[in-house]
Amino acid sequence: MSNKPENSLSKEKIQRLLAAIGSRPAEDTTKIEAVEYDWHQPRRFNREQLTRLDDFAKKLSKVIVKKFSALCRGDFGVKADSVTQHFAAKLLEQALSGEQNDYFLAFGTAPDQPCGVIGIPPQAAFVLVTQLLGDTDSEKDSKTELSQLEESLLFDVAFVIVEALSDAHADWAFQPAKNIVRGLLSLDLQGTEEFCRIPFNIQKTDSDGAEAYILMLSDTLERIVGKSGQHADQFPAEKIAKAIREHLQKMAICVTARLSSTVLNFEELMSLQNGDILLLNKRVDEPVELVVNDKTFFLGRPAKSAGNYAVVITETVSQ
Repeated sequence: MSNKPENSLSKEKIQRLLAAIGSRPAEDTTKIEAVEYDWHQPRRFNREQLTRLDDFAKKLSKVIVKKFSALCRGDFGVKADSVTQHFAAKLLEQALSGEQNDYFLAFGTAPDQPCGVIGIPPQAAFVLVTQLLGDTDSEKDSKTELSQLEESLLFDVAFVIVEALSDAHADWAFQPAKNIVRGLLSLDLQGTEEFCRIPFNIQKTDSDGAEAYILMLSDTLERIVGKSGQHADQFPAEKIAKAIREHLQKMAICVTARLSSTVLNFEELMSLQNGDILLLNKRVDEPVELVVNDKTFFLGRPAKSAGNYAVVITETVSQ
């Protein structure tokens, strides 16, 4: 008896079989609605809470105007911009790289417990002290160090903002640090703390505007924003887990039926022509693999159903 395997497949059948094995699953066009999420940005406060913070910033700007009017002569306007959220790691990175060279005045409920800083960029610092001194012909720029008198005036400007914070909310009684410093946040940070940045534009009538901002721990600001109507702690952990499971169960997963494979060198691959037969590394009675994400989950045997190729699952592969 001859051991030579009988070739019962015609050339046409072999080509169809090879075409089916080499075919790729149809591209999944299922659209899943998702919100773009930046993991570098904290999400402590939702949109509703940020709106409350913006309203608080507008209220605070009015208090700052009154404080400035008492500090200096002239009419000032203060406009608050949108509040943004940040991780402390970003602030530390800027400070270590030398990108952050602003003037800072730390403040908190106690001198040794700062919860935020008043920040004034160098160019804004020179604009503010020039306006307070009435020196409109000053040729200083942001690279020039402030004199002792100018630094004292800048301290008064930052101190006014700290006072305005305390006046704007009854639960706060902040104390500023003794000195204003340049390029140092004066806060003991690990990098994971969440901050809010509250920017202001301070402008004297018929003069250039100057930017100042407040960096404040989100924990402290929670007192004024309250809880959102959809706050996470209103949902039991079981409901959250169930919602995640239901979402995962509806996700589309690509399953590939892998008959077998072989290895060719580049020369052999380039020499292949129509009608050539590739010898695979499995016997004809060995099962087909069902592969998900390059891992075999099931074994089965080839079949057909409704005119399509199919696989009957015969075994589950333990993972």
